[in-house]
Amino acid sequence: MEILVDTSVWISHFRNEKTPAVLRLYTFIEQDETILTGDLILTEILQGVQSQRELIQIDAAFRVLEITPLVGEPIARQSADHYRQLRLQGITVRKTIDCLIATWCIYNEVLLLHSDRDFKHFLRFGLIEA
Repeated sequence: MEILVDTSVWISHFRNEKTPAVLRLYTFIEQDETILTGDLILTEILQGVQSQRELIQIDAAFRVLEITPLVGEPIARQSADHYRQLRLQGITVRKTIDCLIATWCIYNEVLLLHSDRDFKHFLRFGLIEA
């Protein structure tokens, strides 16, 4: 099984917070599941780095993972469609990157491990939560 781990989970992990999502990540790792992260997720994480020491730690951790490209034209178009459909229902997703991540998971039938409330809106399009 492949699981894409969202920024929200990685941030909690690096802060040593034992949230339910982080504990689930550890279980997936112990079960030798395929853990994925994406280029957009890496970008979000690196944008939040506050020190050189933190950058070295995070960079080392992500060098052992394959960084998956998450956006291409089909994902961009479908993501915009999902956003418009949600907006018509009075729902505004806070971040474009979350729309892209959710759409990539739906398109590729990959489970998403997250702790971000915006992703729940994508269940109606076929998102599978880990």
